[in-house]
Amino acid sequence: MKFIIFLGDGMSDQPMAELEGRTPLMVAQTPNLDRMVRDGVGGWSLNTPAGYYPGSDIANLGVLGYDVTQSYTGRSPLEAAAMGVELGDRDVAFRCNLVSLSTGFTHMEDFSAGHIATAQAAEIIAHLNKTLASAQFQFYPGVSYRHLLVWRDGSDAVQCVAPHDIADLAIQPHLPTGPAAAPIVQLMQASWSQLADHPVNQARRSRGEKPANSIWLWGQGKKPELEPFQARFALSGGMISAVDLMRGIAKHIGFEVIHVPGATGWIDTDYEGKAQACIEGLKRHDLIFVHVESPDEAGHAGRLDYKIQAIEDFDRRLVGPVLTAMAAQGNFRAVALPDHPTPVASRTHTSERVPFALYGTGIAPDNNTAYDERLLETASLTFDPGTRLIRTLIGLD
Repeated sequence: MKFIIFLGDGMSDQPMAELEGRTPLMVAQTPNLDRMVRDGVGGWSLNTPAGYYPGSDIANLGVLGYDVTQSYTGRSPLEAAAMGVELGDRDVAFRCNLVSLSTGFTHMEDFSAGHIATAQAAEIIAHLNKTLASAQFQFYPGVSYRHLLVWRDGSDAVQCVAPHDIADLAIQPHLPTGPAAAPIVQLMQASWSQLADHPVNQARRSRGEKPANSIWLWGQGKKPELEPFQARFALSGGMISAVDLMRGIAKHIGFEVIHVPGATGWIDTDYEGKAQACIEGLKRHDLIFVHVESPDEAGHAGRLDYKIQAIEDFDRRLVGPVLTAMAAQGNFRAVALPDHPTPVASRTHTSERVPFALYGTGIAPDNNTAYDERLLETASLTFDPGTRLIRTLIGLD
């Protein structure tokens, strides 16, 4: 038996007036997801425990069957693992976004600096390592706007706000706070003078693009200890994702990190490459987790058109081809779901339940026929906490 998790990050949403009370999932053309429900089971899962922020780290660990109340320390240590950055027991990792702040550095204009290209971002991070780094603080380049800061022998006694939660808002009320916040705020503010006239930003402005004129530090934590997935479930696994967070989770639980060169984390990601990598990965492993970031990014950007496009591409270019290939081989199960909702209207994550489609060998069909948020009312299977879903997928429950 082979197993597949199709994870459309932030794919679920809320009814919208511009869609006549429907959600993007209800409007999008998703024949493959609908088939999974029609010939399988439609249900819902609550992947974020009460009292926790509905971040992709927490929710995806839940989908994989990990209780974050027992094993979670923070988002950025997971990303550090994906980047090959070793953390000591007393080191603290921070996600370092390159962001666009307004004139005067007063408001958050874009948490992704216009989805800055990785090569341009690398130039900026290299400059920050020359001008702001020290024995205590080092910067590490990642993908697009997503980077890493490590505070050696640092403190995690700081409260930070994710930049995608404060789109278009004044930054002052949302700067880091807590006993250890002062040096973190100082680094963020010091980046303003270093980046304002950096050559990369001069070129971006000349092209009408948003400048990466500030860093934003958040998602802090120390090195976690996660039990290997194979020890928990007696299955080997692989992870396909464009983002370091998911690759870091994979490394911590013993999954193979399967790289797809054209994977970007945005709507231009290589769906076909991910589909083929999934099919090939299932020849080596029992379970493949395919993560697609684009619906979440579209939600954060407030782009309804992009979100519908991302959902339809997820269905047509990823789910469909993989299901077709696996049907020819037989004896497999697949589940498709988001980790959390990212509504276009609010442009941030929420903690609500999400619908899932469970399909494949030995799954008896229920009475549901379409994949969307109506499953929250008509589900034949429900999982609260969401950590239980994977046990049903792999046949332990």
